[in-house]
Amino acid sequence: MNISFAFKNFDPSEHLKKYGRRRIEKLGRFFGKSAGLDINVVMTVDKFRNLCEVNVSGEGLHINASEDSNDDMYAAIDLVTDKVESQIKRKVSRVKEQRRKERNADINVFTYNVEAEDENDQQIVGTERFAPKPLHIDEALMQLNSIGSDFLVFLNAENDRVNVIYKRRVSGYALIDPIL
Repeated sequence: MNISFAFKNFDPSEHLKKYGRRRIEKLGRFFGKSAGLDINVVMTVDKFRNLCEVNVSGEGLHINASEDSNDDMYAAIDLVTDKVESQIKRKVSRVKEQRRKERNADINVFTYNVEAEDENDQQIVGTERFAPKPLHIDEALMQLNSIGSDFLVFLNAENDRVNVIYKRRVSGYALIDPIL
């Protein structure tokens, strides 16, 4: 996380920089140890107005916030960091909600009778709907063995795609991983 400060119409103090850096670095808990973020902090003084602007950019994230205070620059820094924090929380909750919706999406699975005698009379016998659980391949293999079925449809946790693992007739197992 790269933090840069710019000061307009007043002389910067080291204490103000340290305070601003400390408040901005607390926002790092939302990003993890992401080094790809650039944070620009611009502090401006106009007569009785103290203005603080923060721009966060990088890794698909662009957040801009500005706040002013009549008291002092420290109050403006507090207000703007609170505003940036609320914007980050909204963004994170939006992303989590999108992932939750994608995970719970229903996938239609059609079952049909393979041993139909007449090729023209093939009919769909039934339909099953289920929400596949995200599993790793080794977990899916263990579940396939435990349920005693010939195949298992699951959501691959490594690539977030629907996969099918099945027992081969000869020996071993095979994996169907469609690329859309």
